[in-house]
Amino acid sequence: MRLAVPAESDAFEPRVAATPETVRKFVALGASVVVQSGAGTKAGVPDRDYEAAGATIAPDAAITLRDADLVLKVRRPTVEELGLIKRGATVIAMMDPYGQEDALAAMAAAGVSAFSMELMPRITRAQVMDVLSSQANLAGYRAVIDAAEQYGRALPMMMTAAGTVPAARLFVMGVGVAGLQAIATARRLGAIVTATDVRPATKEQVESLGAKFVAVEDEEFKQAETSGGYAKEMSEGYKAKQAELVASHIAKQDIVITTALIPGRPAPRLVTAAMVASMKPGSVVLDLAVERGGNCELSRPGEVVEREGVKIVGYLNVPGRLAATASNLYARNLFAFAETLINKTTGSIAVNMDDELVKATALTRDGAVVHPNFQPVA
Repeated sequence: MRLAVPAESDAFEPRVAATPETVRKFVALGASVVVQSGAGTKAGVPDRDYEAAGATIAPDAAITLRDADLVLKVRRPTVEELGLIKRGATVIAMMDPYGQEDALAAMAAAGVSAFSMELMPRITRAQVMDVLSSQANLAGYRAVIDAAEQYGRALPMMMTAAGTVPAARLFVMGVGVAGLQAIATARRLGAIVTATDVRPATKEQVESLGAKFVAVEDEEFKQAETSGGYAKEMSEGYKAKQAELVASHIAKQDIVITTALIPGRPAPRLVTAAMVASMKPGSVVLDLAVERGGNCELSRPGEVVEREGVKIVGYLNVPGRLAATASNLYARNLFAFAETLINKTTGSIAVNMDDELVKATALTRDGAVVHPNFQPVA
């Protein structure tokens, strides 16, 4: 089995899909691993480390992908990359499949078997493969660091001979993996932390981290979670009540970090321009959902916008701002899943289409889009 790890074609993607650690594991399974020269440079992994782990270094994408049976990437392959991958090859990446009908059709037309790591089911067996959690955890941590840098003041209370510095007030909106890590990080840095989420189960999680929970806790709130643990879309009436509560709370905050996402839908709008205007000059709003339309009305992808002294931060690819750590975790997620697709006796790809992991993540196969959630509309 020939395994290829090309460099990411997106200039703004510093992560890499394999590390020397996972290369060694693939080699131990009998794979011949080819890594494109420079693929790990932005993540702090030089070519020589891949060679020491047993990989061959190829000078370009064409040679890297030539005759590959398994291709590992961070982001889904471009049309140009698909032209370099042989029909029947298996491609595993974060495919970002929602609303990408043309990209899915291109992968189907290229004849590759494409698997989307974001669709991994949240079951015990797949925890080690959960890229959403591994990357969101880092995003939540980095969000606090970035917000603190933009804030320009100390987060913890400090008692000095020159006087007392008050602790910053930090509000986290959306208490998934990223939100919980943001709460924990902000607490470690000494901020006074509050948080909100529409899922009732998160209240206990927030309080267990030493933060205060803020929400309208009515009957709708008690039913606001899917069986898969995701947030449900709330009624307009609830949104209005929650917005009123949040608006009065945001006006008192120094930093607001938003993390709310609903799979397959635009990010819910949580922070309005009026809410931003109510904040003190020098305050910061950091929008982790900016790539999905943003939780804040004023956030702009890839930009730091300032309105009346308030900074609205819309950094893209926040996990990639910790490229080395993000790559290590992502590569382990990939290996854990890819290992289930490899026949340990023959060292070849052997996909079991009845496996629940395969059913959940397979996007294309044999020239067609096979995932039930992404079938072409007639």
